[in-house]
Amino acid sequence: PLLVISFILYNAVVFFGGAPEGPHSYATVFLEPLFSIDMVRGGRWVFTTGDLIMMLSLILLGGEIIKATYTRHNVLTDHALSMVLAVICIIEFILVPQAATSLFFMITMMTAIDVIAGAFIGIRTARRDFGMGHDIS
Repeated sequence: PLLVISFILYNAVVFFGGAPEGPHSYATVFLEPLFSIDMVRGGRWVFTTGDLIMMLSLILLGGEIIKATYTRHNVLTDHALSMVLAVICIIEFILVPQAATSLFFMITMMTAIDVIAGAFIGIRTARRDFGMGHDIS
C-alpha cells in the first residue's frame, strides 16, 4: 500500500526529528514552517512539515483508490497489506504517545478509508469484469 510511505515518514520525523519535550518536541515539529508566501490581499500562507505530510498522504490515498479500480492478480495481497497497515496505525495511535496527534489520526483515517474503499471498489470492479449482477433477458 502506498500509504505506508506516509506512515514511515511520520514516524521518521517524530522519532528522529523531535525531542520528547521542549520547543522542538515531536508535537511541535510538524508546525515548523517550510516556507511562507505573502498573498495578494495581505494574508500570509505558511506551509508546514505537517501540511507536507498531509498533502503527500492525500495524493497517496488518491493513488490507492485509482489502483483499486484495476483488476490484477495481486489485488487480495494488496488489500490484505492495506488492512494490516490500518491495524498497525490504529494500534500505534492508541498506544504510542508520539502518535497521539491530529496528523497521525488523519493518516490512520486514510488507511481505514483505503481498506473500505478498496473492498467496495474491488467488488464493484469484479462484478463489472465478470458481468455479474446483470439481467440477461
